[in-house]
Amino acid sequence: MLSHEETFKVEYHQCNPYAWFSQRAWVEIDLLALSYNVRQVVKLLSPSTKLMAVVKADAYGHGAVAVAQTVLDSGASWLGVATVPEGIELREAGIKAPILILGPTSTLEQIHAIAYWHLQPTLTSPKQALVFSDTLEAINYPSNLPVHIKFDTGMSRLGPSWQEATEFVKLVERLPNLEIASIYSHLATAEDQDQTVMRQQQERFEEAIAQIKASEIEPPLLHLANSAATLTEKALHYDMVRVGLAIYGLYPAHHLRSRIQLKPVLQVKARVTQVKTIAKGSGVSYGHKFIADRELRLAVVGIGYADGVPRNLSQKMSFLICGQRVPQIGAITMDQMMLDVSTLPDIQEGEVVTLIGEQGSEQISAEDWANQLNTISWEILCGFKHRLPRVALM
Repeated sequence: MLSHEETFKVEYHQCNPYAWFSQRAWVEIDLLALSYNVRQVVKLLSPSTKLMAVVKADAYGHGAVAVAQTVLDSGASWLGVATVPEGIELREAGIKAPILILGPTSTLEQIHAIAYWHLQPTLTSPKQALVFSDTLEAINYPSNLPVHIKFDTGMSRLGPSWQEATEFVKLVERLPNLEIASIYSHLATAEDQDQTVMRQQQERFEEAIAQIKASEIEPPLLHLANSAATLTEKALHYDMVRVGLAIYGLYPAHHLRSRIQLKPVLQVKARVTQVKTIAKGSGVSYGHKFIADRELRLAVVGIGYADGVPRNLSQKMSFLICGQRVPQIGAITMDQMMLDVSTLPDIQEGEVVTLIGEQGSEQISAEDWANQLNTISWEILCGFKHRLPRVALM
């Protein structure tokens, strides 16, 4: 829990009409930890290798604008987003750094917005490249738009196959109003200890690039590495790396923990809204999936699945209160959940519960949630809804 003095160091990422202490639940973002993580990643890179911080999906739920400003101040030089609106949000906040749109774009409205806001699109097909060129010519775009060419080396997602990459690059090179800013691909299994597929993708990438260079086209920037590949080895770094999860303080895989020291950036907290004693045999929450086997002291906490705490996590986790782990009981509901606080008889309304983060010597991570749900930490981070205020700790 923040001290009285520390509350005056809190800067809201979202404008909020209530004082921080009136919130039933919130997400805390440690910008100092974020800055630390960026600097740690930069230490892994050669001086000539640029860092693109991936801030799509509202910076993995951390708040895109505050995160973008912090990472750029800490060593990143590029930003990566998934959609045009995500890029516009950063431009409206005054961010001038180059912004790559990683996702597909092709409509006239998207192209107009990209040109107006000085965003940089990813091109993945000849049809898309022709639409961009024709549209920019029709609106008399005064210069060449920087575009990034993506081809498929084994992800089976966006882009032509690596065998077709040279012809695609040659087409874009010929088109008016377009200027190739980088060529890239995306790794599918970089977090696996078995590197067979990743090495195959790297070989395909390098073979395609060699063919492109043989056609007398010199790519300004090459990039392939995500967080996992960035932590694996420098041979995968090329001219730029695209790092998402690692800058937020989480590891793509357990075996990569020894490569770098990271600090989790996000904590999720909520307040106890009521404390009550229930009798032995009482059912708790919808469906009475939990029946008290004794008289127990119960705390109702103001956070639920509408805030991003998955209902399937019900009765699978303990959360932190007063530095101790206490079990969550009964079904997690839309706006609330219940804890068994029988071991903490002095708990009162207003007490802070940490669902992700640290209290005392105890810690709960997004990875812990992911392991319980048989999913990945990326999904957990991106799941916290916007009705939870983001509180940035400076």
